[in-house]
Amino acid sequence: MTEQTRPGLRELQRLDDAIQAIIEKIVELDERLAEVEQPAHTLDDEVGTTRTRLQEMRVEERRIELAGDEKRTRVKKLEDRLTQVRNVREESAVTAELAMVRRAQEADDQEALSLLDQIRRLEDRLGEQSDALEEARAEVEPRRKELEAERASAIEEEARLRKERGAFTASLDEGELRVYEAIRGSAGRRALASLTDDGACGLCFSVVPLQRRNEILHGSRMIRCEACGVILAAPTDEPEAPEAAAEATGGDEPEPPDSSESAGEAANGEEDGEATTA
Repeated sequence: MTEQTRPGLRELQRLDDAIQAIIEKIVELDERLAEVEQPAHTLDDEVGTTRTRLQEMRVEERRIELAGDEKRTRVKKLEDRLTQVRNVREESAVTAELAMVRRAQEADDQEALSLLDQIRRLEDRLGEQSDALEEARAEVEPRRKELEAERASAIEEEARLRKERGAFTASLDEGELRVYEAIRGSAGRRALASLTDDGACGLCFSVVPLQRRNEILHGSRMIRCEACGVILAAPTDEPEAPEAAAEATGGDEPEPPDSSESAGEAANGEEDGEATTA
């Protein structure tokens, strides 16, 4: 009889493992890119904050300048009016208003000078920050391009593998494919394992009854491990993935097959063993 190594599901699992590895690589590359770009991003934020503050101060400086122009115009009108007063009372009123406007103008001029000094200092700071930003970008640019090229290559490889997987699944038995995908789930856990040399599940290492072992080795029906639920297949010369043992001791496990069916098959296996012995 031909051993049921289930090459189709085994190849599908190989493709899925490769896709999962590529996805993990892309996530890792994204993290490394963010780490490489972090200093430049921090400096860019500082430059943006300084530029915004500088713009606000220039708007304020323009407002003060317009207010000063308005007061200077007012002073000129009051000075002209002072030459045309007709009595002492009117002269006193114009003089008092003129003095008040001049004081306000002087205050605006002082505020404008202080603001201009702040603007000059802020412009100097913006220049220093911009230089530091350009230097940081130039420093990380080669590494950033290298990581982006590696990421683009990984994305292309993922697309190729997914296309290959889509074409490959068309040739598989629909029922077996549904079982396989239900076991693997979104977590991408192992769905198929080979029997070990001593007749145990290759994932969780639970001993498989003799009759079920014979069905796995020579039968056509899909058999699942009673303990962890993976699909069992005859062993091949290909080594099991190194993460199989780790998955067996941790993570979410699929729902094992129906217990009553498993118990019946186990009992039949024991009876066959006793009959053979007799």
